[in-house]
Amino acid sequence: MTLQGITEDEIANYLVHTPGFFERNAQLLASIQLTSPHGQRAVSLQERQMEMLRDKIRGLEKRIMEMIRLSQENEAIVERLHRWVRAVMLTHDDRALPENLVETLRHEFLIPQVAVRLWSTPERALRPELADLPIAAEVSEDARSFASSLNQPYCGLNAGFEAGKWLEDSAHITSLALIPLHHGGACFGLLVLGSPDATRYTSDMGVDFLLQVGDVSSAALSRLLTA
Repeated sequence: MTLQGITEDEIANYLVHTPGFFERNAQLLASIQLTSPHGQRAVSLQERQMEMLRDKIRGLEKRIMEMIRLSQENEAIVERLHRWVRAVMLTHDDRALPENLVETLRHEFLIPQVAVRLWSTPERALRPELADLPIAAEVSEDARSFASSLNQPYCGLNAGFEAGKWLEDSAHITSLALIPLHHGGACFGLLVLGSPDATRYTSDMGVDFLLQVGDVSSAALSRLLTA
């Protein structure tokens, strides 16, 4: 748009670089009429500025409320993690440890289904007196290799993984988190979190929390291996 050969950009540039213009023409400020963003009525420049400030304040209020909500959620997660770690540490019976770890994790974080499997490594074997427990059930070499290949937890759809079948009601599980367990540089197990909600575990979700769960589980369950 031009006005007698002058473009809007030129007018805007002139006003920006000539701050004394409205001081010399103060009456213009009172006479300028703008369209309100909340309707088609005309408002003064001052009123339009107030509306813009109110919109900014509302935006800041929403951001503050979102920050408060996230802070509260993080506090709740930390408290649940604390209770889970405490329950694991207070479990002195080695045979009860896997079930307590799994059930407390499921309860604290409202995870529909959780399972864990352990196996021997070249350096350390699963203690023979635990061979009758569910954690010692047979795991294929392919599943072990897959777990060893994970450098961080897998999150995504249940694409027919063998580990998904370890869950009690695997037919209704649509998303999984697969957390490898490590000790001494070797993978000796896999923790499986499952949900019927396809959006519970997704490929683009953050895994910091799951890494912490994996570290705690690895440290606790490694005592079930031979010294």
